[in-house]
Amino acid sequence: MKIYEIGTGYTPIPARMGAATEIVVEELTKAFIKQGQAVEIVDIASANRLPNDLPIREVKVPACFTGTDVKLGLMHKLKRVVYSIALAGELRKILKAAEEKIVLHFHNQYNLFFFLKLTTSALRKKCLIAYTNHSGIWRLPWNEVEDVIKKRYFQEAECMKRADLVFVLNQETKDQAIEHLKVPRERLVVIGNGVNTDLYHPLAEEEKLRVKEKLGMKGRDVILQVGSVYENKGQLRALAYLETLLKSNPDLCYAYAGGIVDEDYHQQLVDYIRDHNLQEQVQYLGMVSPGGELNELYNTALATILPSRYESFGLVVIESLSAGVPVLLDQLALFYMGEGCVRYDEAGFAALVEDTILGVDPDEYVKLCAAARNNAVNNHSWDAIAENYLHSWENQS
Repeated sequence: MKIYEIGTGYTPIPARMGAATEIVVEELTKAFIKQGQAVEIVDIASANRLPNDLPIREVKVPACFTGTDVKLGLMHKLKRVVYSIALAGELRKILKAAEEKIVLHFHNQYNLFFFLKLTTSALRKKCLIAYTNHSGIWRLPWNEVEDVIKKRYFQEAECMKRADLVFVLNQETKDQAIEHLKVPRERLVVIGNGVNTDLYHPLAEEEKLRVKEKLGMKGRDVILQVGSVYENKGQLRALAYLETLLKSNPDLCYAYAGGIVDEDYHQQLVDYIRDHNLQEQVQYLGMVSPGGELNELYNTALATILPSRYESFGLVVIESLSAGVPVLLDQLALFYMGEGCVRYDEAGFAALVEDTILGVDPDEYVKLCAAARNNAVNNHSWDAIAENYLHSWENQS
């Protein structure tokens, strides 16, 4: 059984930026190879692809669509359609040449939607169609999201109805699919994402100091947020929660890293920093490449923070835990990843951070960091995640 991991086309794999779904495709592929499984990535062609030794079959699109567009505007929408149509053509070639049943593992609603529309049922019988739902919206109460799903996620609804196997990141999404989309229970499997625990790991203290000095944060206690800059990620919320602590702790710094998706939102953030006189204690670090550079960044922090409330699974959370850095996680977040996560509510935020991170006994903080690392290694490795996928496909076949 050969597996084809389907790249979304958003940015070429390996990703130069923190594109979570592309990281999932890359890490799953590496884990399958490690386990001796035949696997190939099908991904958008790009001259900007990072050097790698991954098995990648490229899908050619016009040159104007090969760049990474973090703005998510009209060009991005056109690119999704153009790539998805070209991808369907490439997958038809693979199916025609296949001598035994293969697995096509999709991670993006547009990619699978166009494949289903542009491929005959006879060809589709030659493969097992697997779809992983990475969307956080499906986890919210149905009465709150039904209209949005009908307008913006109708493609994903069809994908979930028609795929042979649907993988979801949480039980709530599975329940919604069963109740409201009438997807048979036996075609839905809950599998979380994983983390490369070799890539994301604690650094020695002297190395942490070197990185902080390089980034201009020498002598600072850092609370870090990693993620694209737009409303859903909640940088403004993080800053509002931290303001009291920043003003009472001159050495404390809020640093945030990620591509700017929404310029207006980022300007609101800049205005807030200026209006509240926080310029000396807030630092924007720009886009950071996944892997070694991002691991260094995690290691500069006393804790990371994720105020996003609408994600189905926070990859940055388990990356931070794997680096041995505790995570401040909103009580209203749609997931919880165990030891190393410190859940907060808005009212008690400052006191909680003082008690668990800033003012805690050093030995207790070291224990919290060790618990975070052990949690990632024992419960969230990509090897274990890949085995869960393989087991599901083998049972279906």
